[in-house]
Amino acid sequence: MEIFNLENLSFTYNGSDRNALSGINLTVNSGDFLLLIGESGCGKTTLLKMLKRELTPFGQKSGKIFYKGKKIEDIESRESTSQIGFIMQDPDAQIVTDKVYSELSFGLENLGYESRIIRSKVSEFATYFGLLKSFEQNTFTLSGGQKQLLNLASVMSMNPEVIILDEPTSQLDPISALEFIGTLKRLNDDFGTTVIIAEHHLQEIFPIANTVAYIEDGKLSDIGSPREIGTKLKGKKIERTLPSSVRIFNALGATSKCPITVKEGREFLFDILSEDDHISYIEPKISKKIIECKNIWFRYEKRSADILKGCNLSVNKGEVYALLGENGCGKSTLLKIINASLKPYRGKVIRPKRVVCLPQNPKDIFVKDTVADDLKTIDNSYKELSGLLKIDHLLGLHPYDLSGGELQRAAICKILLTDPEILLLDEPTKGLDNFAKSNLGELLKTLTDSGKTVIIVTHDLEFAALYANRCGLLFDGIITSENFTNPFFSYNSFYTTAVSRMTKGIVKNAVTVEDIIELKRTEYEKNS
Repeated sequence: MEIFNLENLSFTYNGSDRNALSGINLTVNSGDFLLLIGESGCGKTTLLKMLKRELTPFGQKSGKIFYKGKKIEDIESRESTSQIGFIMQDPDAQIVTDKVYSELSFGLENLGYESRIIRSKVSEFATYFGLLKSFEQNTFTLSGGQKQLLNLASVMSMNPEVIILDEPTSQLDPISALEFIGTLKRLNDDFGTTVIIAEHHLQEIFPIANTVAYIEDGKLSDIGSPREIGTKLKGKKIERTLPSSVRIFNALGATSKCPITVKEGREFLFDILSEDDHISYIEPKISKKIIECKNIWFRYEKRSADILKGCNLSVNKGEVYALLGENGCGKSTLLKIINASLKPYRGKVIRPKRVVCLPQNPKDIFVKDTVADDLKTIDNSYKELSGLLKIDHLLGLHPYDLSGGELQRAAICKILLTDPEILLLDEPTKGLDNFAKSNLGELLKTLTDSGKTVIIVTHDLEFAALYANRCGLLFDGIITSENFTNPFFSYNSFYTTAVSRMTKGIVKNAVTVEDIIELKRTEYEKNS
């Protein structure tokens, strides 16, 4: 049975001179697990919002959207609310009550269910989603992963036919993201719930989708199974977002069955790598320290638990330092202490004067009606930098009309105009596709080559592996593990890259896709 049917759908935002969507024709059947992929700003978020009538953006629409055979404009509000669930990118944006049990019952109460039915459904879904231990907690005390699971449980308690998700794992640590994706697969398998999801982090979710739709410049460019799309996108920019096993398979020109999981990628590498294969690693030189955190202790309230417990951190001039760790472990708190927006009750921070921080929510730094007006408040010479960051076509738009990735790039542009000596970035790759990430990574290299220092808090292990000089893992209030990037990821089992997991015990020091490709290229050149 058809759930959604889109006929020649096009959409243009008010104030824009180009289509956000152009002639989309798409059918989604009951029980599908549909994954939308594409570059930042290609139209994925716009398309998802148009499937939820209440979230449809303002602008000019043409074409038709049918939900179970009815025009989406004609379905009743109650039907739309209960049958079409929507999970946003930011876990906090969707939570409306202060207690977990209240959040679980909120949607049901608004639909007018009897108390006994609400109690029954809330208890059932709290158990299914593993929320019993946090049932009476305040929602603000939950980690990002717990909040996103709570959002999903709250939506599922209304028994929706379809769940629409807009980059739901972008703010989750790798382990929480894996758990969340596993829950989505269970819902799809156990209940036949239709899942429509847009994601940039494809390593774990790509293999479990039954259909992948590639959106390019607002158009549906290709659609098929993960294995089909994996090989069809060979050579295109979007290929950089595909799972590591697919990228290696395509780069080496293999003709066997395309591997789409870590397990399949490992089997593929067993066949093409030998015991003699190894990747050389030379430890880089260390420059002088520019930031030092000594014995930092911090708690948000006098009687609350300590977030940081004697934390020590040294960052060297001209490097990119990546700070990793689970949601709620204190990474953002440490950034704010370095930025002097929070003060520890014990310990000392040594830093230069010009330190600028990009917050986790980039909307917080925009105050004007257009991106250009906002950038002008810092420096009128913004056009060159906006071109470098590929946001010059967005200058006339309101910041809140941008996609997550576009907003992130615009925010980075604004803080770079202040010419900081130290740049602190809290989840800078959130909402970015791999092409935009590579642009950001190259920009960070340019900045560090010019003497600037960058500290990033990130859950994006692949980005850290490619562009960080050193990495540190924050756990239980202190940095428990720290090293240069290659040995850091080579020694880890969970906080590591897909390539490291695929090559463990096969070849040493392999951390990135580029490591394997370069290894085989060198081997080919030796033999030819």
